Amino acid sequence: MQIPTVSMLEIQLNSFVRRIARANELKALIKASGAKLTRKGRSRNWQLQGEWPQFALIIELAETQNEPSWLWVITQLKSVKPKASPSDLIEIVRQNPTITLTQLIVKTDCTLIEARQALDSLAFD
Repeated sequence: MQIPTVSMLEIQLNSFVRRIARANELKALIKASGAKLTRKGRSRNWQLQGEWPQFALIIELAETQNEPSWLWVITQLKSVKPKASPSDLIEIVRQNPTITLTQLIVKTDCTLIEARQALDSLAFD
């Protein structure tokens, strides 16, 4: 599935080091993904910059660590996931004509209406 890439995404992570355990491990994981984690001045606030594929890699690697305090960062990253456009949904259905409505919704995080419109547009063409 091709999710459209948005140039640079930014997330504010307030009190980053205080909220999570094993902060150095998560910082190393973020650095390994290619995303940029910077501290905002001398405050406790941090900023994470990167593209969606980098954020997806961070989510995937962080979820394998089973660290409960990292769920906050994972949730923040998932909140900026770009939505697939109607043309992207139609292309996914064209590539996999046997995909079900539920599978399309899970794969793309689209709404029920968007998924039905994509399936119907190909069924009636």
